[in-house]
Amino acid sequence: MTFLSLPRAAASLAVAALSLGPIRLGATSLADTTVYAVIPRPSVLTPASGHFALTSRTTLRTDAAFATVARRFALEVEQATGWELVVSRVATRAPGAIRLVRVRGRDTLALGAEGYMLDVTPTGVTVRAAHAAGAFYALESFRQLLPAAIYRRAPIGLIAWSAPAVHIEDVPRFTWRGAHLDAGRHFMPKEFVKKYIDLLAHHKMNRFHWHLTEDQGWRIQILKFPRLTEIGSCRAQTLVGPYVAEPAKRVFDGTPHCGFYTQDDIREVVAYAAERFVTVVPEIEMPGHAQAAITAYPHLGVRRDTTVDVMQVWGTSDFILNADDATVTFMQDVLREVMTLFPGPYIHIGGDEAGKSQWQASAQIQARIKSLGLKDEHELQSWFIRQMDTFLTKHGRRMIGWDEILEGGLAENATVMSWRGYDGGIAAAKANHDVVMAPGSHTYFDHYQSLDKAREPLAIGGYLPLDTVYAFEPVPVSLTPTQATHILGAQAQLWTEYIRDPKELEYMAFPRMSALAEALWSAKPRRDFADFMLRLPAHLRRLDALDVKYRKLDAQVVTP
Repeated sequence: MTFLSLPRAAASLAVAALSLGPIRLGATSLADTTVYAVIPRPSVLTPASGHFALTSRTTLRTDAAFATVARRFALEVEQATGWELVVSRVATRAPGAIRLVRVRGRDTLALGAEGYMLDVTPTGVTVRAAHAAGAFYALESFRQLLPAAIYRRAPIGLIAWSAPAVHIEDVPRFTWRGAHLDAGRHFMPKEFVKKYIDLLAHHKMNRFHWHLTEDQGWRIQILKFPRLTEIGSCRAQTLVGPYVAEPAKRVFDGTPHCGFYTQDDIREVVAYAAERFVTVVPEIEMPGHAQAAITAYPHLGVRRDTTVDVMQVWGTSDFILNADDATVTFMQDVLREVMTLFPGPYIHIGGDEAGKSQWQASAQIQARIKSLGLKDEHELQSWFIRQMDTFLTKHGRRMIGWDEILEGGLAENATVMSWRGYDGGIAAAKANHDVVMAPGSHTYFDHYQSLDKAREPLAIGGYLPLDTVYAFEPVPVSLTPTQATHILGAQAQLWTEYIRDPKELEYMAFPRMSALAEALWSAKPRRDFADFMLRLPAHLRRLDALDVKYRKLDAQVVTP
């Protein structure tokens, strides 16, 4: 996609009123649009006169409920400026202060769990929110009004740290605004995972879907079953170049690819995310995508007459978990440890791309299908998934899986992640099940960003340009208003078959993640791609300060 020309005037920034009062016009000139380059776009943004100067004498004055948020902001400022701002747990007014005030009454209902109001004036900054997440997002918007260097991790020179005066009111459209990371195909170091979470939080995204098990590698330590990581976390070599069907034509690097997260690593990441109001959703694949687990513990598989290695090529594996009681118990014991590490409500069990050929060829499995009174292998997978749904529900958790879990009958309490288009999500919502939309057409960031593939890194295929991401609408028009309430939101997918390291992942993720963040936060009537493109250059400077290797835009965007 080439952005050859953009109008000198942005489209109107008229905003939806939501429940916060009458519609108010925000920035209406190109200059205003680029000065107030907040991403995602707020519900209400009203420019005002003057600037607020952040200095070494600025204090943060906060209600007790927001003290942790205030200290986090002070630390971020210190990293960029070297200043140690004083945080006072008294939210009274003071000249030049940044105040964090917890609202009550009617405004609490209007702002919800993540909404906020932000007033920047020459004499001070006031944040109002009903909950800590809203205060956190308000300060993120305030940071975006400051010079991009505020995102650096080391002080730089003499900068006038000033923010333009403004009034903002803001509430997100969706409660699930997320991004996925596949650590199974290519392991991603813990420190990068934390950076990725930081980047999500900077974009006001609140779900991190951590894909931890695969045919090509098991990445989470399970104390009861140490061979899962001792053996399952390391493959002998990795396919080089694109996947080819003929084994004789495949080329490998000859280098082992290993790595896993200890339980201490995971606790550290989960705590780090919680400080930034990001909930981590772990994924433990079953019954398919389980070749690494079967390599570690062969009795988990159907084929007792053969051994298998951790998978070295991409694509799907024929190896599938057994459906006997012992295997079900084994996987539930895995989930027991997973639940101790991840306090969030959702546990993802995969459920996708489970080839049934080994089940079809197994006399034991066919007898199992008959004994359970099931019709076929699809109903057997549904039975397997239901065992996990019942188990997780009993422990106060909610099961989520890819849309294949609809096949053979949907488990009673399941939430569906719809990746094969919209149909799975529509079917689930019509059956009164919650849905997270993740269609490949709009959210698969492992797809190419240009039709000129020769100039792009090798990818799995597909084409997903920035404007298509921005145009994503998670709620299908075929749903009734009641059914639409089951659409929790959506998320980006980053599968790492062809993404080998953190910098390659950053290139594939950004700025498409910035576009998706706005698509999920900002109500559709106030979204405008031309206006987004006018704000994006300022945002890319923030990504520069954060040392993000994003994909450059195809042509120079018009800026004043």
